[in-house]
Amino acid sequence: MSIGNPKLLRLFCITCVYLVVAACASTSGLAPVDDQSSRLRDPVKSYRTVVAGDTLYSIAWEIGQDYRTLAKWNNIRSPYIIRPGQRLKIKSGAKNVSKDASQAKSYTRYHKVVAGDTIYGLARTAGVSVKKLAAWNNIKPPYRIKPGQKLRVSEPTSRSGKTRSTKAKRKSGRKSKKTSSRKTYVKSSVKSWGWPAKGKITRRFGQGRNKGLEISGKKGQPIFAAAAGKVVYQGSGLRGYGNLVIIKHNEEFLSAYAHCDRIIVKEGDVIKKGQRIATMGNTGTDTVKLHFEIRYRGRPVDPEKYLRRR
Repeated sequence: MSIGNPKLLRLFCITCVYLVVAACASTSGLAPVDDQSSRLRDPVKSYRTVVAGDTLYSIAWEIGQDYRTLAKWNNIRSPYIIRPGQRLKIKSGAKNVSKDASQAKSYTRYHKVVAGDTIYGLARTAGVSVKKLAAWNNIKPPYRIKPGQKLRVSEPTSRSGKTRSTKAKRKSGRKSKKTSSRKTYVKSSVKSWGWPAKGKITRRFGQGRNKGLEISGKKGQPIFAAAAGKVVYQGSGLRGYGNLVIIKHNEEFLSAYAHCDRIIVKEGDVIKKGQRIATMGNTGTDTVKLHFEIRYRGRPVDPEKYLRRR
């Protein structure tokens, strides 16, 4: 056969184009979830500059660290508010960031009201009651606030740096110690866990470098909160997770729900066990699935050890 034949030449060109496109497609795969948290934006650096959408919890999740440890490294107090442009220490051996640490203290203690803020929303974000937040700022019912107003959003401290409630507990003696130990016991465990979605487990914890469970399903099917808690992150800023929701269940346990198609909760929302939080999708990956993780003090643990057999 002669390649000079117009029909054969056309067929040859089409075949070449097809092979080039196929080759490109095969080398442009999406980053797998089990690989993402070991590759940071700046993997060799000891500091991270906060960008819009970051939370202390999402950064701690990405570096595989307990959020409380990250907060301690940067002198950040509850409710752990960070701001774009803030520089955070993300490795234990790094020097303290003195300038930004002092700024972080300011961020965690005060909030400048912007349009759309309400005292109810700020109280929910800070994790305190409306009455307590109002008392800290001498605001009386009906609790009206205005843009530009500066509000204290964490418990007032004395010059020694100790909170007033801590002093009050010490004065109350044995009774306060019992209450404190009871609270610590509640925070140390989650009472029960439920399955976050229906579907077949396609990949288990520890297979390869997988840090959770992968559950297959159909696009748009519901994803549920595995336990009661508070949404501390929702977004797509973590490499390899796609649209992601992170829920804090207590001081030690957090869970994550990755590759969501649509997220129907927002940061600060208080969630009940079994509540619908998102729909299944394939954001950040090549197949429709839910990647589910449970972390204890910042470290991945096997979800199947906490979930009931089905």
